Formats: sequence, C-alpha cells, structure tokens
Amino acid sequence: MRAAGDFLKIFGPAVLVAVGGFVVAYQYVDPAPPDRFVLATASSDGAYHRHGERYREILARHDITVELLQTAGSVENLRLLHEGAAQVAFVQGGTASPADGGELEALASLYFEPLWVFLRDGVQAGRLSELAGHRVAVGPHGSGTRAIAVEVLRANGVDPASPGISDLAGRAAAAALLAGELDAVFLVSGIDAPAVTSLLTAEGVRLISFTRADAYTRRFRHLSSVTLPEGAIDLARDRPARDVTLIAPTANLMARKDIHPALVDLLMAAADEVHGAGGMFASYGQFPSPKYVDLPLSKEAERYFESGPSFLRRVLPFWAATLVERLAVMIVPLVALLFPLIRITPPVYRWRIRSRIYRWYRELLAIDPTVHGDGAEPRLRKGLEDISRIEREVAHVEVPLSYADQLYALRVHIELVRDKLNAALGAQR
Repeated sequence: MRAAGDFLKIFGPAVLVAVGGFVVAYQYVDPAPPDRFVLATASSDGAYHRHGERYREILARHDITVELLQTAGSVENLRLLHEGAAQVAFVQGGTASPADGGELEALASLYFEPLWVFLRDGVQAGRLSELAGHRVAVGPHGSGTRAIAVEVLRANGVDPASPGISDLAGRAAAAALLAGELDAVFLVSGIDAPAVTSLLTAEGVRLISFTRADAYTRRFRHLSSVTLPEGAIDLARDRPARDVTLIAPTANLMARKDIHPALVDLLMAAADEVHGAGGMFASYGQFPSPKYVDLPLSKEAERYFESGPSFLRRVLPFWAATLVERLAVMIVPLVALLFPLIRITPPVYRWRIRSRIYRWYRELLAIDPTVHGDGAEPRLRKGLEDISRIEREVAHVEVPLSYADQLYALRVHIELVRDKLNAALGAQR
C-alpha cells in the first residue's frame, strides 16, 4: 500500500501538471465547425441556385446543412455577406470592390458565365452603342447582370437610366423578347440556364458577337473573351451559323473571413466535384481556379489549391479529421511539457524508494567496528542494541517487488555488521 502511495505522490502531481497544461492548451483550440450555414444564390431559375442545390447535396454527406438563400443576385449577395445574413455566396466577377476585402475573401472562381445579348430580329444593332433608345432588359437592381450591363452600356455611350431600360431578367425577359415587348435582353449566365437555352434555339432572335472583345477585356480586367463555336448548339441546324465571341466574367465563390476553415475545405471539394469537369467555355480541370477573383484568396483555399485536401481529410471522416486537426494545436505544448516530466518523474520515484533502504547504511557505517576503529566493549554492546533496533525497523519497510533485492541486501549487511560486532566482543573476552 505504501508503494502505491509513493507512486501517487510522485506521479500524481505530474499527471495534474499535464492535465493543467491540457486545459490551458485547449483554450487555443479552434471551435468545432458549425453544422449549418447560409449560402446566398440568386433567383430560383438561375444557375447560382442550381449549383447551390448541388453544393447542399454534397455537404449533406458530411452532416452539414446548407440553407439556400434566394436573392436578386451578386450585388445583394455581397450586402448579405457583409451583414452576416449569409456566410457564403456566389458572386459575379467584377461586382466586388477592394473595400469588400475587409470582411470578405474569395475561395475560388468557378466558371465563365458569358454576357449574352440577344436581339429581336428587325433590330438593327451590331454594337451596344446602337441600343440607345431601344427597349432593353438588364436585370433587377442588386443583380450581377445589371451591374455588368450598366458598365458596358455606359462605356458605349448608352444611358442606363433611360426610359427604355427594363429590370426584367431570366425567363420573364426571354418571354418578353420573344413576344416583341423588348428589343434586347442582357443575360449573364451559363449556357445551360433555361433563359439562355430557350433564346439560343428560338426563331426570330439573334445573338450579338463582341467583335471588340479584346477592347472590353483590356478595359475591364474582370472580363475574359470566350468563344461559342459554330454549330455548338445544334450541329444539324448549324446553330450558331458562325463562331460567336462573347465577353465573360467568372462566377466566384466568396465567404466571410470568419468562416470556419473546415467548411472551406468542404466547399473547395464541392467546387471540384461540381465545376471540375469543365464545359462549353472551360477545359477539364480549368476550374475551380485561384485566378479571376476580385478579392484576396482565403489562406485555406490557397492551401487547398497548392496541395489539395489534407491527409487526414483523405483518410478520415470529416468529423474525425476535424477533431484531430483541432487538437493538433495542443500537441506541441503538451510534448514540451510531458517530455521533461517523463524524464524527471521516474528518477525521482526511484530515488524516493531507494532512500528508504539507503538511509540505514549511514547508521550501519557508524556502528561497524572495522570502519570507526573503536573496539571498546561499551561501544560494541551499544552497536548490538542499535543493530537489533535497525533490524526491527527494517522489517516494516515496504518497497515494490522490483526493489526487493536491495531490501534483502540491506538485511544481509545488517547481519554482517552484527557478526563483526560479536566477533570483536569475542576477541576481547
């Protein structure tokens, strides 16, 4: 029992110190990732919302609930991010400004979404400057379509506040164009958007080709030049009948800077799955990309682009990898604390056990007649009394089994000193 008590006295404080270090280090561990967040998309018939549904399905595999927030578009999405009403959003390239970088960061660009300008047959306009005075739908306030439409119309000398400018968008704008209620429609979306698809295959509608695309891309750095090849829509009917040059911003994934790093990894993996295959305007693996973004890239996203998902996320479920990564911050301080404890505690324990045995040797040396050289009979008899006392006290000494040999050696040495004392007394008689 006493050996167990010694063990607790030595190792107990070490364990308490280690637990204290664990508690202190835990204060610096990142909180667990939230199990839900809000993703701002756009209208329900837009590409952003469809992609949001794919993201929601993918993150649901990891027990993360994604709440899709339908909005007017990119400008409103930026506002919602700033207000904290959304943590992640799809945002059209060119709509964010450097001032947004104080609270927001880019995760990736996802794909090119061209600016489609469809004209009703009979409208004689080959350039945007010739749309002055026409009925033109540029999308609602707060949308990315309106932001880029206003930008390029103004650059072409067309007043975006003129009476003919309409805020119709999507299918409603396409239907109005086909009904002759509009002369032109601006759409910013992927080629698979319902409004774009319907107008590309409709009779009585034609698509403007941006012959001065290079001028646009030099003037507006968030725009790129892409080509819709001849026959890409319908080879049998040869639609379009010639290559069409378009200008295109990118769809970007943006987030608040306080988003949990683990969610960034999941979002990047989802972006890979949804957009990595490419499409009409992008080759396989071209997106998601760290290029074409308006704001500085998130550090987590930058790491993902450089090395992909971490080793833990490749081999462990999301919750387990997240737990290990959160606790990793504790490893260095704990190792720094435990290493000296591990080095010091066993020697201290050995010293404490051996001290119960070795302390008797000081008295044995004082009694041994061959050491002190005093063979007087009173001293020898006093030594025999002390030997008997020592023997009685040593009989109650408890040590772990691993130290029993040293205890028995002490008892042998006690008998040895007794024999020397008896021999010295016998010699005197």
